[in-house]
Amino acid sequence: MEYNKNFYQIKSNKVIFDELKNEIDDVGYYNLPLQDTTNIKKFAKTVKQKHIVVVGIGGSTLGTIAIYNFLKKSKSYDKSLHFFESTDPMNIKAQLKKIDLNNAFFIVISKSGTTIETISLFKYLSSKIKIDKTNCAIISEIDSKLTNYANKHNIKTFEIPKNVGGRFSVFSNVGLVPLAIIGVDIDELLKGAKKIRDSFFSQGEFYEPIMQKARFIVEQKNKFNINVLFSYSSCLEGFNKWYIQLWGESLGKTNINGTKQALTPIGLIGPVDQHSFLQLIMEGKGDKTVTFIKISDFENEIIIPDNTLDGFDDLDYIDNLSFSRLIDKQADAIIQSIKNLKDIPCDVITIEKIDEYNIASLMFSYQLLVSAIGRFLQINTYDQPGVEAGKIILKKELKQK
Repeated sequence: MEYNKNFYQIKSNKVIFDELKNEIDDVGYYNLPLQDTTNIKKFAKTVKQKHIVVVGIGGSTLGTIAIYNFLKKSKSYDKSLHFFESTDPMNIKAQLKKIDLNNAFFIVISKSGTTIETISLFKYLSSKIKIDKTNCAIISEIDSKLTNYANKHNIKTFEIPKNVGGRFSVFSNVGLVPLAIIGVDIDELLKGAKKIRDSFFSQGEFYEPIMQKARFIVEQKNKFNINVLFSYSSCLEGFNKWYIQLWGESLGKTNINGTKQALTPIGLIGPVDQHSFLQLIMEGKGDKTVTFIKISDFENEIIIPDNTLDGFDDLDYIDNLSFSRLIDKQADAIIQSIKNLKDIPCDVITIEKIDEYNIASLMFSYQLLVSAIGRFLQINTYDQPGVEAGKIILKKELKQK
């Protein structure tokens, strides 16, 4: 009798870790924290325009948006970042109203160089103002159509390595170039990412939390197949969207025995979503894990004043309380209420402060977590065949117009 194995067993942490180490030479994002940023910073100083317009979509923009939105509410930049991602005509029109095109520098990003949304937007913007070597840079694969166009017109180019996927590219030129131009400390970004990288691969302090969380998610995937990120700061809204792409596009795959995996990401912002989604978490179907993200130091001590409203004496316990303290207490109360239920898996991540080092550490740890989960699931974490199918259909339809 011939026996064919058509199922998989969850491997040991050691086996998974060894497989991840073996990926280092082939999966490019692992080594991005080690790169030299000299040329990027040198180029960034030459850009004098005040409006930096990033034209791209998905992995070409979401990581940059996450970092920019995290930092911009607490830091002052002389330049502003704008993102053209959507082919929604109303969005295009609204975005144009915010920008002085004569004082704009355009960064066009597409790994393949043929992303239809990106090229469509690039063509449209080129009809509004002349885009050339004086106000443009191209970020793409070295042999793409977009890079060839840039070389033909003497436009500055930056390479996206072929082994760095879009959703893992934030610490490549994709994110570093536009962020450096507006004044973000990209060396601190890489320093934060490198700390997590080195610690994980040397099996230091971050190894165990990442591996154990990955293992739990995979072992419990049939019961808890929805993974909720509950971030307690509006500055993490961009991070939530980045996480949704990273998680969904990496882990929504068919594994080696042909079983479709169902790990669904949801991003929430506290305390706002306490008034929308929390009820479903607390008393809805028990199919969710919850990760809370808190910020330890907002570096902002605005307070709730007293004696400004008549008739609210029964709420005087909030008088003279800082808003940073209030949001921290709101998070703690919800965390404790979920822990009290004893049937909703949850964990808490605390960010020390709002700076480059900490957001990069958070993002790189999530990239490693996704890579580990993918290995446990025995899927290809780095492709996206489900996305490509729609692109093929769209291209066929448009050619028939």
